[in-house]
Amino acid sequence: MRIEAYTQVQQLYQSQKLSRTQKTKTATHTDRLQISSQGKDFQTAKAAVAAAPDIREELTAPIKARIQNGTYGVDNASFAEKLLQKQEEMR
Repeated sequence: MRIEAYTQVQQLYQSQKLSRTQKTKTATHTDRLQISSQGKDFQTAKAAVAAAPDIREELTAPIKARIQNGTYGVDNASFAEKLLQKQEEMR
């Protein structure tokens, strides 16, 4: 049995073990997420819109009161004219 050949094989395995441990050390990096200032502005705007009410009560409250009192009136000619304008815009 040749001892020299065994030593060479052992050295080969030792070098492979070192390269494997080196790979695992470099693979321990963690991912990071960095949001741009534009993204942060977008998040702020999105949160503000989500916090805003769907209905602006200061505008709808007087109309609701007039409807409940029976004093709210609709001009039929004006309504028809606006309806036709919207139809023309959609074409």
